[in-house]
Amino acid sequence: MKHLLIIIAFFAVFTVKGQEEETYDFSQEIKNYDISDLWTIKEINYEFEGDTTIIERAEPLGYIGDNYQRFYIHFISAIQNPTNRIEYFIYGKTRVKTNICPFQGMIKIKEAKAYVNSYTDTKQGFVTGEYEFFEDSDFKGTGTLSGTFITNFYIDNSGKIRYDALEFIADGFENNQFEGIWTSYKSKDSKKCNWGDFRIPDSSELDCGAGEFGVVDEYQANGWESYLSAFGIKVGDLTVEKARELENEKWWLDRKK
Repeated sequence: MKHLLIIIAFFAVFTVKGQEEETYDFSQEIKNYDISDLWTIKEINYEFEGDTTIIERAEPLGYIGDNYQRFYIHFISAIQNPTNRIEYFIYGKTRVKTNICPFQGMIKIKEAKAYVNSYTDTKQGFVTGEYEFFEDSDFKGTGTLSGTFITNFYIDNSGKIRYDALEFIADGFENNQFEGIWTSYKSKDSKKCNWGDFRIPDSSELDCGAGEFGVVDEYQANGWESYLSAFGIKVGDLTVEKARELENEKWWLDRKK
């Protein structure tokens, strides 16, 4: 899984499709780019046999706690710090069950690596770093989110940095892998809380999917009913139509306490 690249990034080579691609430090160059779109982009494109396809980027998949309760998170805005270009101010909302809460905080890039894909001659890379988000304490059941992340990018022919979905159709595709903990303001207790695009880091006990994300039977009732039912995997009483309606709901828009 790509979240393991947080460790691999400290080595001099990067494995792509079974070959070794030499990586080089991109930490200075990354300051010349604004990568906020990599976390807020609404559509992604990928190429297959010379054709470019544009699709809607799915909302991140996430879990919280040892019971793998479904965790929702949406970045509403990401703004690069004009005085420190490796920092990004983040505003968004989280959701667990029906509890929705706004948060704000920061992503900080610690390292960036790049390499040239020998198959496509495309410059690709990844950034790793840390995040800390603070949920609004005026809401119930709130706390802080902190941990590490890895985000993959590529640079197009015009020199623009883009969300890396070049291998979107490959089994196990993932991006924007966030791995850390949620800590309650009230009790100070912490729970594992991870999320990502299309797959979730450190989720082998939850994710039984091969080509794409799946949920083991034991945890399906912990908020995953609509996700599974939307794909025709019957869980509970939800119809496919209702499940898809729930999955497409923009729950982060203008909600009161």
